[in-house]
Formats: sequence, C-alpha cells, structure tokens
Amino acid sequence: MRQFLRIPYPTAVALRAGVLTVASLTFSTAVSAHTPLCACYDMGDGTVLCEGGFSDGSSAAGVAIRVVDGNGNPILEGELNEYSEVEFDKPDGDYTVVFDAGPGHDIEISGKDIVE
Repeated sequence: MRQFLRIPYPTAVALRAGVLTVASLTFSTAVSAHTPLCACYDMGDGTVLCEGGFSDGSSAAGVAIRVVDGNGNPILEGELNEYSEVEFDKPDGDYTVVFDAGPGHDIEISGKDIVE
C-alpha cells in the first residue's frame, strides 16, 4: 500500500508563502542588479575621460555616449570602447555627457560636475 505525505493546510500555505517570498526577493534583486554607472573625469590636459558599466559588473562596451552643448545640440556621438571608456576634448562652455544604454538606463552628467 502506498503512503502519501500529507501536509496540513496551514503548513502548505506557509510553505507557498515562503516560496513566493524567496521568488519575489530573487526577482527584485535581479531587476535592480543592472543599474547603469557612469563617471567622467577632467584629465587636466584639456580632455575628459568617461567610464561606464553596470552594477552587476557587466561591461558597457558599445553603449551609446553623447556630448551635447547647453542647447542640446550634439558635440560628439559615439560608443564606449572595449574598455567601457571614451575620451574627448573638453568642450568650451556648458555641456552634458549622456550615457544611453536604453530606456531607463541613461545617465546625464553636467560638465559643471566634471572637475579636476
């Protein structure tokens, strides 16, 4: 005769709730684990170096990067190189660096915040 394990109803509900809690924690971690990161540095020689990446450690090589003037007109458009970097001549006047890895994954850095 076969015997089946019967889990009392309150225990089964608690078990399902525990599984759902673990699943939701795992999902929320996975969703936030790909936060874009970008930092730019005034190199002191008339150039600016920007580095990009993601919080889960993945590379940002190939991610679009734009530098726009104070009116939003493009000064530079390109991609981060294989080292997830781009270096460019520091523009005169107001400018903004835009790291654009897609919807919800963009960062804007004002030139005023890029200092030696």
